Amino acid sequence: MPRSDSPVTLTQIHTLVGGTLHGSGETHISHLGSLGEALDDALSFVANDQALRAAGSLRAGALLCHRHIPELSIPQVVVQHPLLAFAQVAQTFFVLPYRPRGIGANLTRGTGVKIGADPSIWPFVTLGDHVTIGARVTLYPGVFVGSGSSVGDDSILYPNVVIREECSIGARVFIHSGTVIGSDGFGYVQHQGRHHKIPQLGGVVIEDDVELGANVTIDRATLGQTIIKKGTKVDNLVQIAHNVTVGEHAIVVAQVGIAGSTTIDHHVMIGGQAGLADHIHVGAQVMIAARAGVNRSLEPNQIVSGAPVMPHETWMKAQAVIPRLPELRQSVRSLEQRMAALENLKKTPEPRKRRVSQSGRKPSGRKRTSSR
Repeated sequence: MPRSDSPVTLTQIHTLVGGTLHGSGETHISHLGSLGEALDDALSFVANDQALRAAGSLRAGALLCHRHIPELSIPQVVVQHPLLAFAQVAQTFFVLPYRPRGIGANLTRGTGVKIGADPSIWPFVTLGDHVTIGARVTLYPGVFVGSGSSVGDDSILYPNVVIREECSIGARVFIHSGTVIGSDGFGYVQHQGRHHKIPQLGGVVIEDDVELGANVTIDRATLGQTIIKKGTKVDNLVQIAHNVTVGEHAIVVAQVGIAGSTTIDHHVMIGGQAGLADHIHVGAQVMIAARAGVNRSLEPNQIVSGAPVMPHETWMKAQAVIPRLPELRQSVRSLEQRMAALENLKKTPEPRKRRVSQSGRKPSGRKRTSSR
């Protein structure tokens, strides 16, 4: 469990997150824990009544709650958003403060490199010519920053991150291991049966407060810039192609692929393994479900699913039909057979009926001759 260097009182937590305190403010918290595992000196949170029922017996020292729970004798701080409050407590009291370690040995640097105040640069980092590193930046072993690139203040690049040449990384950007920024876009032109490479001469701009997961690839633009705007969070194993723009505060979940020159507006959420075609526009606050295939532009403020993509409600109805397809197939076959039988019945000629005279005698069939 995460542990604080020194115990924190519930009063300190209440002062940080606000809300209403129920119970003793002198309760000391040394750990953070999940609801079912928190011990007597740990803080946990209750987001809703369902989570409370699932937790079973509780031993936590204190709780952050969505409402006051009088049947529990555990001290509680009632806030509107318990998970947000829990994150604030973790960041304030349980994350170690930044301590610069300086510049390690075996640093390879080019000419004209600028490094800001209080860096933490580990051994075996490579910095190309005219690289700019901001203040309080952490570069772990194996990081490569290409010529002409920059990394903003308070950013962290974990081991084996590659920043190619002429890329810009903003402030407070976290980039996890194995991510490559500025790799060549996949651009070729076919002529006489051969693929000729189009030089990728643009760059990549990562704005402030972006976080990129492990093994993400963001291709440099053919011309201009591939842009990830401020506050966006990208999960592991995401591919973002050349000249893509991802808007502010978007969420892109693992294994998403975004093809070239696609534009995504702000606060878009893209579920895992979704694929987006090239040269399309996704409007603001669109939610794209996992494994969706987006082959067209999308208007703002909607939820879509399926491949090809469709409104989520339509996709849900289609999914409800799928388990019934075998019996529906058999019903259609039966209806086709009955229709064929009816059609054949209509084609069969009816037997001719013989006429009956008014006297009740059947006509003799002989012609009547007149006498003179």
